[in-house]
Amino acid sequence: MKQYYLLTMLLCSSAALLAQIDPVLLRQTEKDTSGLKMNMDAIYNRPFLQLGKLPVALGGYVEANYQYLKENGISEGHQFQMRRLTLFVSSSIAKRIKFLSEIEFEDGTKEINIEFASVDFELSPLLNFRGGVVMNPIGAFNQNHDGPKWEFIDRPISATQMLPATWSNVGFGIFGKKYVKDWVYAYEAYFTNGFDDKIINNEEGKTFLPASKENADRFEESFNGSPLFTGKIAVKNRKVGELGLSYMGGIYNKYQEDGLTLDKKRPVNVFAIDFNTTLPKSNTYINGEWAWVHVDVPETYTEQYGRNQQGGFVDIVQPVLKQPMMGFEKAVLNVALRLEYVDWNKGTFKSTAGKISDEVFAFVPAISWRPTPQTVIRLNYRHNTQHDILGNPPSKIAGFQFGFSTYF
Repeated sequence: MKQYYLLTMLLCSSAALLAQIDPVLLRQTEKDTSGLKMNMDAIYNRPFLQLGKLPVALGGYVEANYQYLKENGISEGHQFQMRRLTLFVSSSIAKRIKFLSEIEFEDGTKEINIEFASVDFELSPLLNFRGGVVMNPIGAFNQNHDGPKWEFIDRPISATQMLPATWSNVGFGIFGKKYVKDWVYAYEAYFTNGFDDKIINNEEGKTFLPASKENADRFEESFNGSPLFTGKIAVKNRKVGELGLSYMGGIYNKYQEDGLTLDKKRPVNVFAIDFNTTLPKSNTYINGEWAWVHVDVPETYTEQYGRNQQGGFVDIVQPVLKQPMMGFEKAVLNVALRLEYVDWNKGTFKSTAGKISDEVFAFVPAISWRPTPQTVIRLNYRHNTQHDILGNPPSKIAGFQFGFSTYF
């Protein structure tokens, strides 16, 4: 509790201080304009405010919403949610040494997480060193997840329930980029702490990678002493878009303790592909991600624990009106659609050879209004269809969501 009181006092005192500061002294920090922005640049591609010549810059975003959903005709009624408040603190320690932290408060203060807190040493464009709490670059959403960038209130099912976004760990690695005319080539590679056996020993009763996020000890020690490797290569063309290929893998079980062998090493391997583009004539923005998960599940576990999973999403966003609206000079009205699919247990039953049907499909049409590029007000209709492992008639969730998200 003392930590919460101290944090509250710090935020209140900071707000009081800023309220007394002449706005002329506040300035936007300079952004890197050396080339095309990619998903790997998302952690720095945010609005920051800096006071005078102080070396520290501040920023963040907030999102809240209302929803009314029904599951198989039964509703919990009208719900108001404070999804998250995220604070950024960055500093240019020296000309080529940068620090950035991202602290997120979810559902009020139900969860408080350090999502990113690392120091970057810029040696050359092709070789940079990063250490601390890093965001594992699997897919695109895990790194580029800020609420104000999306037209949809809920985060993608495949990225948050099949993959464990937002997923970060303590570790070290390298990254770099190379620019060639309209092209940019990039890579990232990190060794970090990783998963534990909760991915199969959890309350969900299925293979569930996000369960490892409950292990806060991963920020101070490895569960089994084996590092998790995450690597990504990406290419972007100014006229075509960005394509990324990523891999994340390591040992998740405790296979030995005090020199005694407990089990064989059981790996978890994740492969992902992501792509985004903007069609030139219509300015239609398309963004998608697909991932495959492979887990070495012990033979003693039942078939409800999937050894293979796959899923992804695609977003289509179409601007329909760009003009001054209600006093906002750069307002944009969009219509959008998200399609989602996850197969939690890809395969067949050993006894019957019948298909295992543990899967979910969702579609989410949306209307969003952006009074400024940093703020979005959005109306979504969500429809989920969930099949259980035996393929019984599906469970359905449907309803409306309305909310906003904005940087500050």
